[in-house]
Amino acid sequence: MDAIVIGAGPNGLAAAVALAGAGLEVHVVEARDTLGGGSRTAELTGPGYRHDVCAAIHPTAVISPFFRTLPLAEHGVTWIYPEVALAHPLPDGRAGLLHRDLDRMAETLGEEDAAAWSGLFAPLLAREGALFGELLGPLRLPPRHPLLLARFGLSALRSAAGLARDTFRGDAARSLFGGCAAHAFLPLETLLSASFGLVLALGAHAAGWPMVRTGSQALVDALAAILRARGGTIETGRAVASLDELPAARAYLFDTAPAAMARIAGDRLPAGFRRRLERFRHGPGAFKIDYALDGPIPWKAPGAALAATVHVGGTLDEVAESERVVSRDAPAERPFCLVAQQSLFDATRAPPGKHTAWIYCHVPPGCDVDMTGRIEAQIERFAPGFRDLVRARAVHAPADLARYNANYVGGDISGGANDWTQLFTRPVAQLDPYATPSPAIYLCSSSTPPGGGVHGMCGYHAAAAALRRVFQRPAPALATAERAAPPPPGG
Repeated sequence: MDAIVIGAGPNGLAAAVALAGAGLEVHVVEARDTLGGGSRTAELTGPGYRHDVCAAIHPTAVISPFFRTLPLAEHGVTWIYPEVALAHPLPDGRAGLLHRDLDRMAETLGEEDAAAWSGLFAPLLAREGALFGELLGPLRLPPRHPLLLARFGLSALRSAAGLARDTFRGDAARSLFGGCAAHAFLPLETLLSASFGLVLALGAHAAGWPMVRTGSQALVDALAAILRARGGTIETGRAVASLDELPAARAYLFDTAPAAMARIAGDRLPAGFRRRLERFRHGPGAFKIDYALDGPIPWKAPGAALAATVHVGGTLDEVAESERVVSRDAPAERPFCLVAQQSLFDATRAPPGKHTAWIYCHVPPGCDVDMTGRIEAQIERFAPGFRDLVRARAVHAPADLARYNANYVGGDISGGANDWTQLFTRPVAQLDPYATPSPAIYLCSSSTPPGGGVHGMCGYHAAAAALRRVFQRPAPALATAERAAPPPPGG
C-alpha cells in the first residue's frame, strides 16, 4: 500500500484524491459508518427535513484552487447561488446586504460607504485568483506575489473593529464587515481579525456564497466518487486506535486533531514532538440548533429573505461585545448567531410548504450552558414570530459536537484557535506544517494551514508534502490564478 488516509472529512478525501491523482494506491479509513466529517447531511428533525450537520454554506469550496480542478459537477454537485450572498439585519429593520456585484453595494450601504467598500475590495478583487492562491496554503517565504500580499496585509493585520470603524461611517457597512470577521471565533478587537472579514467578503464578490443542492453531503460523495474512479478505496466503520492496527504503508495522512494523531501514531513519533502536538490550542466551541419550521423565518428586514446566510447580532458594537464575552470564558446573553436558511432556495431540504433553519453561536470551549433560549430570543429580535413556526429542534451543545466528530475538541469546529500566535504556526512551528519527524506521517486536517472551511486545501498540501518527501512525485496541478471564477448567481 502506498498511502493510508485516516479520516474521511473533506480534507482527508482531498488528500486521498490528490495522492490517487499522482498514481498512488490509496486507502481511506473512516471511524463512522458514513463519510463526511463536518460536511454530512442528515434528517435531524424528522423525515424530509434535510439538515447540514455542520458545514452548510461554501464560499471557500468554490474558490478552492484544488476543487476547481475536479469534475465535481459530473459527480452530482450542483451549486445554488442565492441573489444575495449574506444579509445582516439591524435593530431598526434595515439590513446590510452583501452582493456579489460591487456596484450594487450602494443599495443598502449608501453611496459613501459603498465607495469605501469598493475602495477596500476592488483592488483585491482584480487579482483574486492570485491572492487566494497565496492565502489558501502555508505561509511562503518569500511569497509569490509580495506586493499583492502586502496590500492585503495592510488591512488584514488590523483588528476587524478598528478597520470597520475607520473605513465606514454607517451601521450597515460596519456590521456587515464585522459579522464576516466574527467567523474567526476571535474578539473583533484582536489583531488579524480583519483578515477573516476580508477573505470571506472578498470570496462573496469573487464567487458568491453558495450551497450544494440536496446538502453538503453531495460534495463529500462527489469527492469519494472521484477517489474511487482514480482507483482509491474507502473503508467505513473502522475506528483506529493505533497505526499498528493498519496495513503497512509508505505514508499515513491524518485528517484528525493534532492530539489524536499523537495518540494514534504513538512511538512512531518522537516524544517531544508528540508533546508539542498535545499542546495545540483549540478555540471556542459552537452551540448549534437545527429547526424544522412551518414557514420561512419572518425577518423584519425584507432583504434578509434574499440570502441563504444571515448574520444575526445587531450592530458592530453588539457583535463585538458578544465575541468579547466568549473570549472571557462566558456565554453571551445576546449571542452573535450564524443562520442558514437553505430551504428558501433548495426545495429538497424540507417537505412542501415547510422549511429548515440552521443556527449556531459561539460559546466557550466545552460550555454546558443551554443556549437555546438565548439564540431564539436573539432571532425573535429580528424576526418576530419565529418561535411560533418551530415544529422541532435538534440541539447540539459543544459536548454533542465533540461526540459527533472527535476533531471538534470542546466543540471547536474551526480546527484550532485562530489568534496570531497560532495562525501561522499550526499545528507546530516548523517550515513544513504538514510533515512530522517521521517521513511516513502527515497531518492533513483543518489544524493545518489554511485552517477551517470546506476547501480541501489542507488535504491537498499535505498530500503534496508526502508526494515530495516520500514518493518524489509532483502534486497534481492546481487551478491557475487566471482561471475564471465559478458561474455567477443562478449558474
